[in-house]
Amino acid sequence: MKLEGIHSVYFLGIGGIGMSALARWFHQAGYKVAGYDRTPTPLTDQLFDEGIAISFEDQTSAIPEDFLEEKDGLLVIWTPAIPRDSTLYQFFTSGGFVMKKRSEVLGMITANHYTIAVAGTHGKTTTSSLIAHLFKSAGKPVTAFLGGITQNYQSNLILNTSKEATIMVVEADEFDRSFLRLHPDVEVVTSADPDHLDIYGNEETILEGFREFIKLLQKKGKLFIQDKAASKISVENLPQKGVKIYGLRYSSGIHAENVQARPGSFAFDYEDGKVQIKNLELFIPGFHNVENALSAIAVALDHGLTPMEIKSGLASFRGVKRRFEILVQEGGRVYIDDYAHHPEEIRACLSSVRAMYPGKKLAVVFQPHLFSRTRDFAEGFSESLSLADQVILLDIYPARELPIPGVSSEMLFDDIHAIDKKIVSKEHLFDVLEEWDPKLLVTMGAGDIDRMVPKVQDWMLSRLKPQVL
Repeated sequence: MKLEGIHSVYFLGIGGIGMSALARWFHQAGYKVAGYDRTPTPLTDQLFDEGIAISFEDQTSAIPEDFLEEKDGLLVIWTPAIPRDSTLYQFFTSGGFVMKKRSEVLGMITANHYTIAVAGTHGKTTTSSLIAHLFKSAGKPVTAFLGGITQNYQSNLILNTSKEATIMVVEADEFDRSFLRLHPDVEVVTSADPDHLDIYGNEETILEGFREFIKLLQKKGKLFIQDKAASKISVENLPQKGVKIYGLRYSSGIHAENVQARPGSFAFDYEDGKVQIKNLELFIPGFHNVENALSAIAVALDHGLTPMEIKSGLASFRGVKRRFEILVQEGGRVYIDDYAHHPEEIRACLSSVRAMYPGKKLAVVFQPHLFSRTRDFAEGFSESLSLADQVILLDIYPARELPIPGVSSEMLFDDIHAIDKKIVSKEHLFDVLEEWDPKLLVTMGAGDIDRMVPKVQDWMLSRLKPQVL
């Protein structure tokens, strides 16, 4: 299918982070755009303010009449999160409308453009956003589809406004094997840890998915891959040419030197054997983000950016919402919010917090995401959460899943080794915060915990006292 002949685009699940970026792209490109989602969110409010019609009623009457008058010119884009018994889903499927998944459409859009695809079970949102920002700040003709809201642009879509041929930067999602629909000229693989086992079944199957992704690389394409991911995928499955391995370890071809954790930032030197860039500063803290930055810098150098352009772009990058987002850092108190929902992400986040604020008691509020993920990685969750001194567990956020018998936050609780730990409902979270009065607090999770973040931030600000951290 080609987009020629399409005049209108209707989104089922328009409020999703990936879906909303596509909706913005079609809207900016001059298509008529409308959509449905279950509940309003700040993101759907933004889309509405941008001129996109959105309904929150699962009724066919919510579809604009002119969309239905041009059935042949209507494309329906849907997300697997939409229930199959949805009235709108049933209407479009039974009515013979052209329906495509988000991943299919993203593949169609990027097929005719030079594409940099960033994949990985962790780090892909920050890395793709940083690559796009480095290119944009250096005046490169970049369009980026991102899996988070960038702080610099307050959007999950960055558009090329020049007449030069567009460089596409795309977050390549491994969920549901979506990344296999892309046509990358450059690939970045930030990690290959087991995840989405409800889809893949086991670790070997997800590694095979990454191997298939790497095979999509165009002739003369280049692959930038994290050292641990390269080891897991194994050398014989990597291309013979155009592969660059990066990591924090000195043994990696591309690596960081003189890494320093500071309150609010990390400083380091970039080294790849040919180019060295000294005294870089990254204001999205975390050892894992230094590693993400290494790949972004390597890609930028490969596309002609100068060390000075990279140094300037790195210093001006403000990160992505909910990715190690420091919301309070004053008066002796620190509050950080993070999207971490996998044991390795939690470990990376908390290890970095420990390095930035040594000697401080660390409290964590964690909302597990998905019953299947909680079951599959229970031991890893307990181990990584034990890096904190105080742990508050909220109930599991189910997302697309039904409950699994015997699976709850209790699975993690007994094996968490912390000074204090509690399981509470969201309604009683602030009772525990009042009791513990944490000076260093991190909230984590990929569910609806983000809706509590402003209240937690207000609570932390209300406790400020004039003292030095």
